[in-house]
Amino acid sequence: MNQDYIKPDNWSIIEDGFDASSVKSSESLFSIGNGAMGQRANFEETYTGHTFQGSYIAGIYYPDKTKVGWWKNGYPEYFAKVLNAPNWIGIDISINGENLDLNACAEVKSFRRELNMKEGIYNRSFEATLQNGTQIAVNVRRFLSLDLDETGVINYEITPLNKDTKIVYKPYIDAGVTNEDANWEEKFWEPLEVKHNHNEAFVTARTFKTHFNVTTYMQNSILVNGKNLNLAPENVDADSEKVQFSYEVNVAKGDKSSIQKIGGYTVSLNHDNTLAAAENAIKAALAIGYDALEQKQIDAWAKIWEMSDITIDGDVKAQQGIRFNIFQLNQTYLGKDSRLNIGPKGFTGEKYGGSTYWDTEAYCIPFYMATKDQQVARNLLTYRYNQLDKAIENAKKLGFTNGAALYPMVTMNGEECHNEWEITFEEIHRNGAIAFAIFNYHRFTGDYSYIPEKGLEVLIGIARFWHQRANFSTYRNQYVILGVTGPNEYENNVNNNFYTNYIAKWCLDYTLEQIEKVAIEFPSDHKRITQKVDITSAELQLWKKVADNMYFPFSEEHDVYLQQDGFLDKDLVKVADLDKSQRPINQKWSWDRILRSPYIKQADVLQGFYFFEDHFSTAQLQKHFDFYEPFTVHESSLSPCVHSIQAAVLDKMDMAYTFYLRTSRLDLDDYNKEVEEGCHITSMAGTWMSIVEGFGGMRVKNDTLHFTPRIPKEWKGYSFKINFRNQILKVSVHPNETNFSLEGGKDPSNRELAQQITVFVNGKAIFVEPNSLVTV
Repeated sequence: MNQDYIKPDNWSIIEDGFDASSVKSSESLFSIGNGAMGQRANFEETYTGHTFQGSYIAGIYYPDKTKVGWWKNGYPEYFAKVLNAPNWIGIDISINGENLDLNACAEVKSFRRELNMKEGIYNRSFEATLQNGTQIAVNVRRFLSLDLDETGVINYEITPLNKDTKIVYKPYIDAGVTNEDANWEEKFWEPLEVKHNHNEAFVTARTFKTHFNVTTYMQNSILVNGKNLNLAPENVDADSEKVQFSYEVNVAKGDKSSIQKIGGYTVSLNHDNTLAAAENAIKAALAIGYDALEQKQIDAWAKIWEMSDITIDGDVKAQQGIRFNIFQLNQTYLGKDSRLNIGPKGFTGEKYGGSTYWDTEAYCIPFYMATKDQQVARNLLTYRYNQLDKAIENAKKLGFTNGAALYPMVTMNGEECHNEWEITFEEIHRNGAIAFAIFNYHRFTGDYSYIPEKGLEVLIGIARFWHQRANFSTYRNQYVILGVTGPNEYENNVNNNFYTNYIAKWCLDYTLEQIEKVAIEFPSDHKRITQKVDITSAELQLWKKVADNMYFPFSEEHDVYLQQDGFLDKDLVKVADLDKSQRPINQKWSWDRILRSPYIKQADVLQGFYFFEDHFSTAQLQKHFDFYEPFTVHESSLSPCVHSIQAAVLDKMDMAYTFYLRTSRLDLDDYNKEVEEGCHITSMAGTWMSIVEGFGGMRVKNDTLHFTPRIPKEWKGYSFKINFRNQILKVSVHPNETNFSLEGGKDPSNRELAQQITVFVNGKAIFVEPNSLVTV
């Protein structure tokens, strides 16, 4: 398959021509979602070629018993599976007695898919000659409504081209689905009830173990030349988990027939009676009507783009890349529900399970803070607060005491459900990212209230963990942290990973500062929290001792902090000197060989320099970047964005641009040769950061926005917007100037909120008035 078969376009993802070898990849790339549910771009009609069927519902999961390790103390007993949900999009189609199947047609031509990201609508069209000689033109439009987020709509049109044709539409709902990656080949759904009435059908099923009830529904209308025939199904075929209707229609050559199918899910997370909710969902959709639903979809996406769009002038592939990333992030999470989070594959596949990784705090929160209302980011923080008890339980299973909290590497409900030893127990740096997100939220929004209300309890649990996880080395006369894995998963079970030790020290210091601040400014909250968690000044002194005496591995010879104690023991052959046939090493080498190599999957030391940029000088960053970049293979989707930002800081713009393209087109160009498994959703937020923080140089210092704008030579200009404390600032960067404008307050209760804002550009203060342009 050609890696770059997706056509460059500013606003759409386009595939021209039918190639069976790219079907699974396209199913990922053309996926659609609305924050509450999503689906791969599977064909509605029968397809007997290679396909990966996938529909997913936010918050619905299954605890699949692990195959390894569960007999070890503290080991997770299950891996939480993102569930392949009942299929509602299916429409079997018969043309003059022959099943429509692109894998079996005599000829398929003019095949085209387009995902219109501006409007949130997926379109597929083709002409086909069947084995029986009938020629047809097909056009299919599908979207998942942002307004009615339990509802999706399909408009499937067929035009006979060479003869009058008998078409039989057979729409169905099927709950007899399985996951691609089930550990024990179990079925995850137990069918409860199948019901149908006229053109409506409902299948209610329950997940085993977790007992989520889901009603999957459909409603069908048959039209010819746009006129509803008000047909009732001629036949209904139903069993315990599937229901299928049959509609027969005779269509003259050149006439356009279509089935309009409304479908979706109602779930017990939101409804006591999911069947009644599904009946209401159909009523609501029919009351609006197909055309108006489509217009509402276009309007809803226009509103999202109004705030979150990034424009790039003069580089179509770069423009398409960033819009694809922003589009997928908004499809996955819209911030309406604090019970939900951002899965690493979103609604595009099942790999990695879980809905929540440290990616949310480290990469996603900045995007949601700057492009939405601050409540959305606060919801993501609240998600972790609500799971604090589980984090304490996770730590307890490993022998930690006194309310120490270890947040899970992977979770659905707060309980650890990842089952690779070196990640589950050793990749403890994730605790630091969760604390950093609290700091980052306050720094960006200025909203301190979250810390006395909820955040301080989280910080105390995390600080207690770090205090207990560090141990005093009499050999070094300092505190060390042994047996860890940093973000660079190509070094397991190492001692004194720089990033882990650094973020542990920072967490302890930051928590001590916040306890002091809350004591002075929010005494009643301080009293409530300290009584609840039973904390003493003696304990706080022990934390300070650990923080003040933390050990960081350092090489005098190279004048750099080391990834970990043993890094210089490795055979330091640079990536440039590695035979290209050996890449990617994670697909070519044994794990043993990778662990003994110097190759870095993603930045470790540099991740620390990214989070704590103001703790280090630019000269130090330069030295560390130049030392570690040559050993970095970027085989993690989270790697190129951090390197792009730091290359921009160091004015290595060619390198920054290359990394930007790598992160923004990771899936579109399938760099890792795995896009058919789903897209890399959480790293897409890193793409946004590489423009706004990298090229735009945006930072928040002392409650003020600072910019150091740079522009790749490939671009004529770029622009983005930031919602900074309810003020919408637009930044437009060109080779010789940067423009700033202020759009005014977004507080709906006060349209006059806008007032002058001070921003710093290359260290110099400028003043931006509402609705006026300032050029630097």
